[in-house]
Amino acid sequence: MPTVQANGIDIYYEVQGDGEPLVLIPYLAADQACYAFQVAEYAKHFTCFTVDLRGAGLCSKPEGAYTTELLADDIAAFMQAVNLDRAHVAGLSLGAATGMWLAAKHPDRVKSLSLHSGWPRTDPFLRVIVEGWRIMAQALDSVTDMVIKGIFPWCFTPELYAARPEYIDSLADFVRSRPMPPVDAFLRQSEAVLAHDAHGVLGLIQAPTLITFGRHDTVCSTRFAEPLAEGIRGSEVTIFDSCAHAPIYENVPEFNARTLAFLNRHSG
Repeated sequence: MPTVQANGIDIYYEVQGDGEPLVLIPYLAADQACYAFQVAEYAKHFTCFTVDLRGAGLCSKPEGAYTTELLADDIAAFMQAVNLDRAHVAGLSLGAATGMWLAAKHPDRVKSLSLHSGWPRTDPFLRVIVEGWRIMAQALDSVTDMVIKGIFPWCFTPELYAARPEYIDSLADFVRSRPMPPVDAFLRQSEAVLAHDAHGVLGLIQAPTLITFGRHDTVCSTRFAEPLAEGIRGSEVTIFDSCAHAPIYENVPEFNARTLAFLNRHSG
């Protein structure tokens, strides 16, 4: 169970696979195991570093203000601590927001950038949704229950709930099995979502960038595709037609195939 000290905190991570390094950054409230369905395939081609973010998993959860820029600085310090000079970087949602700042502030460390279900800066609609999650977490006094009852319906389509209820149940069981943050740590990490604004630094990103969305995502919908694509020179956009906010679970084969094709294209 490797842990390193970086940027003043303890960061837990796991390593699987062989090949060029690929750093996978989790989404809100999740730990590094959230990419289990991707690592199973990615690790055949890349050395996958899955890492816990400040405020979640087995990472430190200090008091203070959290921002996506701070989370990116944590990842940069982590890379230095484990002697990763340069790596492919991928993240979904909060992981994507963190990846934007990492690639903008530390361009020499990012070989390619994969931004899944991301957004350049928080808008009023996204703010309302996240504030609702914060209220629910405090009312239930449980981040686990809030994720399953409050966040899941934004992550998956109605069709998935209807066609594969047992799969939804298995994902809920997975969440229950993981080290979920206490409510106070979730509130600090979600503040980073509310405060996220990388719009002004997108032009600093030099790495080849893949931007993806689920067609039916409303949290981070395709309303963010144009500002991201226009802000990041040479980026490409991919849409997963049958998915909402979490294509990494709703259509694992298509997500893995299309994202791995991008990664392979920019390796070597």
